[in-house]
Amino acid sequence: MPLRSHSDTLSWSTRGGGTLVHRILKSAALALALLGVALAGSGAATASQPPRIVAVGDLHGDYDAWIAIARAAGLMDAGNHWSGGKTTLVQLGDVTDRGPDSLKIIHNLQQLQGEAPKKGGRVVVVLGNHEAMNVLGDLRYTTQQEFAAFADNKSVARRERVYIANRQKLEAAAHAIDPNLKPSQVRDQWLAQTPLGWVEHRAAWSPSGQLGKWAASNPAAIKIGTTLFVHGGLSAEYAALGLDEVNRRAAAAMASADLAPNSILSDPLGPLWYRGLVTRDPKVDPDGAAAAAAKPRPPLDQELASVLTATGSQRIVVGHTPSLKGIIVSNEGRLIRVDSGISSYYGGPLTYLEIIGDRVVPHSLPRPPPQGGSR
Repeated sequence: MPLRSHSDTLSWSTRGGGTLVHRILKSAALALALLGVALAGSGAATASQPPRIVAVGDLHGDYDAWIAIARAAGLMDAGNHWSGGKTTLVQLGDVTDRGPDSLKIIHNLQQLQGEAPKKGGRVVVVLGNHEAMNVLGDLRYTTQQEFAAFADNKSVARRERVYIANRQKLEAAAHAIDPNLKPSQVRDQWLAQTPLGWVEHRAAWSPSGQLGKWAASNPAAIKIGTTLFVHGGLSAEYAALGLDEVNRRAAAAMASADLAPNSILSDPLGPLWYRGLVTRDPKVDPDGAAAAAAKPRPPLDQELASVLTATGSQRIVVGHTPSLKGIIVSNEGRLIRVDSGISSYYGGPLTYLEIIGDRVVPHSLPRPPPQGGSR
């Protein structure tokens, strides 16, 4: 369900990629990133079976929920440092949006990605559609608190410089909608609708920014042992490409902020969005229904079997489609859904999946009272 973002009320707004004004400013925001553009490799698409795997679904900005899960799963100590030993943690993407503390979760995951290998463990963060949306400038679900997390004592001056540098374009865009707007009105409206931290957020999430490069380095699909992990799902078409090619395309599209409708970042059959292994209900997946109308889909169970065969996997673990009932193991254990609506935005149970050898165990724990978040 969409959240009402700061761009929803702007008089010259457009759907999909934020406001027209903010689209104009995209190049200016990108220019603020100091790091050069680089195609970050997503690493090997397959890995051997570790002694233990813990998979966690979509977190959507709920830092308190994440900390509670990580500690309950034995992944972090009281100081929030890695204590999982040789465990491999797989977080299924969609860390961002809807909640207030995406940046805190990302920083913690980045910290754990550095700490875990020193103890023989590993932390894998799968690329989610919301991380891609942040890189592409689609901020429909980005909260005011998320922007505020990027603000500092220079944010007012930065925002003003961005406005001055782009004033003529902004006024032209506004006058195309309302020729009677005065320059002062254009400025006041833009400042009112551009929260402090927005400029820094856009710089960090640009392809050349720290978070944009980090997201591009995360795999869109990865097989660990006999288990395949992907955020949305893997269609038969993408499974046929091979996991290495899927990840290559995703990393390249992230590095160039590819907005094309057929980009792997936007394709309803792509790994970030595909729900066809979970449901064919057009009410749940209208984009999938449109794709099916263009090209009829095989029966769900048949497609699942073909995807597992093509990737040499025993099971697939996905997020993206929330179930407030908790983790769902279906199709004779071949499909596991770990998005249980963990974020307080949804209010679902706090869950994690544990895989030890061929044993698959869902875990659930009570929701803790808010502590470490910015609420």
